[in-house]
Amino acid sequence: MAINLQKGQTIDLRKNDRGESVYDLSKVTIGLGWDVRKQGGFFGKLFSKEAEYDLDAVAFLLDGNGKVANLGKTVQTNDGRQIALYQGDVVFFNSMQHPSGNIWLTGDNRTGAGDGDDEQIIVKLDQLDESYQKILFLVTIYQGKQNNQHFGMIENAFIRAVDAKGKEITKYSLSGDSSMNGKCAMVFAEAYRHNGDWKFRAIGEPHQTDNFIEILKQYAYSN
Repeated sequence: MAINLQKGQTIDLRKNDRGESVYDLSKVTIGLGWDVRKQGGFFGKLFSKEAEYDLDAVAFLLDGNGKVANLGKTVQTNDGRQIALYQGDVVFFNSMQHPSGNIWLTGDNRTGAGDGDDEQIIVKLDQLDESYQKILFLVTIYQGKQNNQHFGMIENAFIRAVDAKGKEITKYSLSGDSSMNGKCAMVFAEAYRHNGDWKFRAIGEPHQTDNFIEILKQYAYSN
């Protein structure tokens, strides 16, 4: 049976609630989901077709110092755009697969519509190089500041871990309230090595920025 986490709680990813090693970590799916809180009343219905919420899942792969060692490179797309952090230790919408091939983002759901996972990050935990000691999972609201969108408007948000055989290991649920107003990013959870195995910790730390680069600065080595 999956373990429902509270903020700050940590579990062993391989073990169930009875302490038995039952989960297959050869490929773990980190699923994220959310709903946009419906506006009540006449005007809420009248203006229900508001701007879509584009929530983006991001993963930072951290070394033994808790830092992102490889910030990738800047490349130019066919239409002339510059993309930074390409093929580094940050997995995000412009660099969806880690160079190792052991962690990747499945795709971008721009609305959060429907049940189940809205975005997924797949991790082959058992094959991840030892140099990676921790993976931080974040969600940001794209152009949240510009569109006046924030986590106070989000409900039924969750992050969950599912093993290679489709068994749900754990889930951490979080619904926005007034304390989340103006917060456009969320450090949701982390997976980290401990005594040769993997732990998973619910964090639920909101940030005002809608740009994960601002959070990344805390985890980058100083030049």
